[in-house]
Amino acid sequence: MRLIIAEKPSLARAIAEALPGTSRKQEGAIVAGDTTVTWCLGHLLEQAPPDAYDPALKQWRLDALPILPERWKLTPRPKARGQLAVIRRLLKQADEVVHAGDPDREGQLLVQEVIEHLGWKGRVSRLLVSDLNRPAVQRALARLEDNARYQPLYRAAESRARADWLYGINLTRAWTLTGRQAGHDGVLSVGRVQTPVLGLVVRRDNEIRDFVPRPFFVLWADLAVAHGQLRAWWVPGERHPLDDQGRLLDRAPAALLAERLPGAEGRLTRLQSQEKRQAAPLPYSLSALQVDAARRFGLSAKAVLDTCQALYERHQLITYPRSDCRYLPEEHFASARATLAGACGGDETLRGWLAGADFTRRSRAWNDKQVGAHHALAPTGRPMDPARLSTTEAKVFRLIARNVLAQFYPALATREVKAEFTLLEETFRTRGQVVLDPGWKPLFTTREEAPPLPPLTEGEGCRVQEAGVEDRETRPPEPFTDASLIKAMMNIARYVEDPAVRRTLREHDGLGTEATRAGIIETLVERGYLVRRAKALRATRLGSALIASLPEAVGRPERTALWEQRLAAIAEQEAEPAPFLAALVADLRGLLASADARRLQEALATARGEEGPAAPARRQRSGPRRGSGKRASPRRRKASS
Repeated sequence: MRLIIAEKPSLARAIAEALPGTSRKQEGAIVAGDTTVTWCLGHLLEQAPPDAYDPALKQWRLDALPILPERWKLTPRPKARGQLAVIRRLLKQADEVVHAGDPDREGQLLVQEVIEHLGWKGRVSRLLVSDLNRPAVQRALARLEDNARYQPLYRAAESRARADWLYGINLTRAWTLTGRQAGHDGVLSVGRVQTPVLGLVVRRDNEIRDFVPRPFFVLWADLAVAHGQLRAWWVPGERHPLDDQGRLLDRAPAALLAERLPGAEGRLTRLQSQEKRQAAPLPYSLSALQVDAARRFGLSAKAVLDTCQALYERHQLITYPRSDCRYLPEEHFASARATLAGACGGDETLRGWLAGADFTRRSRAWNDKQVGAHHALAPTGRPMDPARLSTTEAKVFRLIARNVLAQFYPALATREVKAEFTLLEETFRTRGQVVLDPGWKPLFTTREEAPPLPPLTEGEGCRVQEAGVEDRETRPPEPFTDASLIKAMMNIARYVEDPAVRRTLREHDGLGTEATRAGIIETLVERGYLVRRAKALRATRLGSALIASLPEAVGRPERTALWEQRLAAIAEQEAEPAPFLAALVADLRGLLASADARRLQEALATARGEEGPAAPARRQRSGPRRGSGKRASPRRRKASS
């Protein structure tokens, strides 16, 4: 018997439907000919709790830290024991095993750890499915690979799980127990990803809180030129008081000039005109989609992820959604016309966009060199019926289809014009844009463009019709939203202060993964560290106090970003897990030594004295209770995020 182990039931059903012959269901599996397809339910196993290594570790004690397992153990998740028993029974009957986890690091881990935990010693093949439609699954079944090829990916995922356990368990216990000494009754959860994300929000909130607005002044002049009118802006020289962005800090010079300008004549002394072509935005990765959907529809990152999972699993309208790639396989180009025609025919908006597509065009999106384990989100070709989708599902699907359709539209062609005028021996500048070919742009916006500048000729004269001074103030940075926080997690190098570290970060490095970023935000909200106010994400008093009490490096992104680089090196066979974990343990010892009850007490007191959203006081069963003497374990709060 050939046994295929899928990551989840929906994938197992898709695989069974793609196998030849009729299929029949049995407990926890589907049988089709000589092949049986079973499934995991996400992770069936989890890292064992500390007391699995030593019963004494069930009690939280500072002198027991750090907890460092000598031989790692996995334990079944409580609700997974039944399915784990089914897989155990089927493995005993199998002659061949096929690993059908999702095509990513976690997918590799969660199926392979079950196979190894249950003691299978035979050969394992790897099935990679990124599209649940039957033809796509059949193609995947026809090109099985040796799972040994993906062993480095498994080792990287296993190293990540162990490192997260070490970091989360030890620091969460240390700060929770220190918090108890400081008078805080509850768990203070620390994680290698969630805490730097919280740190981003806390620092942004502090910048907003501490921001002192500064006035500055701008002078405009409405000019009559040969073929119309335009507004230009004064460029004050260095003889005037300016800030580091060239803004005028004293109103008097602008006011004096404004009085002299009406009726003054001048000349267009410099004219620049440049034509530009801009290709369509690439198809979406999950994070890029979450950013756009948050901006357009106000959806949380988790809502977008859940919607994509429904479009992928229940409706089978899109390809695998938890992708960090924005490119498509070159082989998909030939079938794109048929795929998009099938996907878009049932929706009026999509039909209109489809009608304008030119399928002889080939954009840079089709690039095998940029495609890894999975490709960008794309329609599968199954017809979209708006009546069968929720409003949110329809909106998100249109975005995904639109970005693929846009690859078959011309580039946006514009002419950008910059003009510099001299009036009363002072410089005034203006700029404008003319759309030569809207190309793909109408698929993305219906907004009217700003009116273009009138035709201009260098050297032509001008006359001031009116002038005025505007009083303005510098503005604080905007608070984070789901969209901007996801974008910050994707582009974390922008928030790294150390120039040497920033240089080492590659463009795709970030905090979390496509699959986890939405969950990290929701976890911080659920644990009372962040709160949503309208679209803004703000730190609570408890969240601010936690960051203030931790060593600065724990709340900053550098460590996590470099972790991801080291894990990538393990996955690419450029590094081994042991040195990575050894360095982590050494780092951990130093962090534990810095736990300070007085510092935490001061941070909590300071936070209580601030205005802002207060975190609800909650007793959390996974933490120690003051004076109870009862044992407690953080098992229920994952330390991996």
